Amino acid sequence: MTTFNLPDLGEGLTEAVLLNWLVAEGDPVEVDQPIAEVETAKSAIEVPCPYAGLVQTLHGEVGETLEVDKPLITVTTGDDDAPSAAADEDAGALSYREEERAGTAAPEEAGSEGSGNVLIGYGTSASSNGRRRRRKRQVPTQAAPGETAPGEPQLVEATPTQTPAVEATPSGSAKAPRVSSPLVRKLAREQGVALDSLPGSGPDGLIMRQDVLTAAGASTDGVAGSPSEPVAAQAAGTSSSVDPDPTTGLAVRDQTPVTGIRKAIATKLSQSRAEIPEATVWQDIDVTALLDLRTQLKASDQGAPSVLAFLSRFVIAGLQRHPELNSRIDSDGTGETITQFQGVNLGFAAQTPKGLLVPVLRHAEQHSARALHTEIRRLAEAGREGTLSGKELSGGTFTVNNYGVFGSDGATPIINHPEAAILGIGRIMDRPWAVDGQLAVRKVTTLTLAFDHRVCDGGSAGGFLNYVATCMENPGTALADL
Repeated sequence: MTTFNLPDLGEGLTEAVLLNWLVAEGDPVEVDQPIAEVETAKSAIEVPCPYAGLVQTLHGEVGETLEVDKPLITVTTGDDDAPSAAADEDAGALSYREEERAGTAAPEEAGSEGSGNVLIGYGTSASSNGRRRRRKRQVPTQAAPGETAPGEPQLVEATPTQTPAVEATPSGSAKAPRVSSPLVRKLAREQGVALDSLPGSGPDGLIMRQDVLTAAGASTDGVAGSPSEPVAAQAAGTSSSVDPDPTTGLAVRDQTPVTGIRKAIATKLSQSRAEIPEATVWQDIDVTALLDLRTQLKASDQGAPSVLAFLSRFVIAGLQRHPELNSRIDSDGTGETITQFQGVNLGFAAQTPKGLLVPVLRHAEQHSARALHTEIRRLAEAGREGTLSGKELSGGTFTVNNYGVFGSDGATPIINHPEAAILGIGRIMDRPWAVDGQLAVRKVTTLTLAFDHRVCDGGSAGGFLNYVATCMENPGTALADL
């Protein structure tokens, strides 16, 4: 028997929440087969097994917080000659690097077969001969068309034009459904949808979020990641506990542990408030000309960048003129140093089913407004699907936040520690505005800048904000100079 520890998940992460076991005790497993879904402070990750054999013990319950380098799964390999297993007999567990060697060959050794999926999203997969993962499940017995096998849930029937997302082995046993996103599997569990024979609308029959919602009878027109809960689930969530809360005297509706991404958000925001002496400045601006420019660009074949993409481009130009805001405070225990950067790693706040994430576009100064629009959309979609990598969620030097999409006129945004500043934009409204001495109705919004007062004073912060505001009010002139 060989015990496999939870591997190093990268980005300095030391723990993860167990979302779901993909195998059960007694199941056969193959090398590189995903065995568990875990959620880190960055994203949801599938953990593959570096051994082939039978699952002996699962170390941990769903919802439990697991520590890196602590036992995850014990496998009976049945191969006493396996180098990795023999070396691990005394240690009782594999280190991350040993797991990497056991689960896959190095890129230079593997050639065209790729490096293997050590962790989903952290390795390259083979182009043609990679293994498909398998998950234990009950195989339905043969039933007449339109009937359901005994003991099996009713499944949505595939249309003739759709390809079922489950492939069968030559022996007739079912393989795992073609689902790449842990969020889709979680959604299927919440909605009570069986994935085994659900047709997928994605490439090669890949099951997408819309497929699950359609099968569950839910509407796909709502907010991403917020499917309607079944009535029974709502009732369960609002049920009162036996004992009331001792402080308020009220019945407890629900209690949720602060773990995973929610814990990371709480830690970072608390650290920001505790360490950064922030100040806030804001400015109302007339963006009528910007919206007129977007209307003109929409008529072109290439389309128009979003307001956030234009704002981001002007922020990048502003940071090149005021680099003190594109910085951070470094401390070595004896003193502090202000570190400024030549490039801009631009983060933007994105609301996702897992909470507030800040995807980071590295070297954003190399992109035009149109390119920024494309990259922002790509990263936002990856955030909603839970497929952002650790690199795409770290390393930012400045953050923009469009809270206007939530109907907010303004806000006092919290700086994304350890950055030095964050710029937010509120909703755009029709407001009375003086134009050449005459009152007119214009499209007006508010820009708000929160900055670390240790890196600069109000003059620099105000100069930066005014530059961005001027660009937003006169986008044609600004873009001609960029």
